[in-house]
Amino acid sequence: MDHTEELIKNKEFTDECHKILNAMADALYAVGGKWKLMIIIAMARGNNRFTELQRQVKGISARVLSSELKELEMNGFIIKKVSVGYPVMIEYELLPYSYTLEKVIGAMTEWGIQHRQKIKSEMSSKTAEEQS
Repeated sequence: MDHTEELIKNKEFTDECHKILNAMADALYAVGGKWKLMIIIAMARGNNRFTELQRQVKGISARVLSSELKELEMNGFIIKKVSVGYPVMIEYELLPYSYTLEKVIGAMTEWGIQHRQKIKSEMSSKTAEEQS
C-alpha cells in the first residue's frame, strides 16, 4: 500500500470514527444523564403526573425532575398537558417518538441486570476468599 492509499484509508477510518462519536454525542444529549430514561420508563408504566413520577423515580428532586421534563419535551419525547378547571391538572404524556427508545432501553436494562449480577458475584467471591 502506498502513502496515498494509506492516507485515504486513515481518513475513512477517522471519518467513520467521527460519525459514530457525533451520533453518540447526539444520543447522550437527548437522553443522557441519570434520569431521562428512568422518567420515560416510569411514564410508560402509567405515571403521568409530576408527583407520581417523583415517587417512582427514587432520589430525584422536584427541581431536577422539572428540568428533565422540560428537556424531554424540548426533544420531542413528551408533551405537557394542562387541563383547565379547578384544580388545574398537569399531566405528561409520551409522544410516539419516545417509543423509538424501546431497543435502547431494552438493551440497557439487559446489560444493567448482567452488570449487577457480575458485581454481586465478584463481591461474594471476594468475601468468601477473605473468610478462608
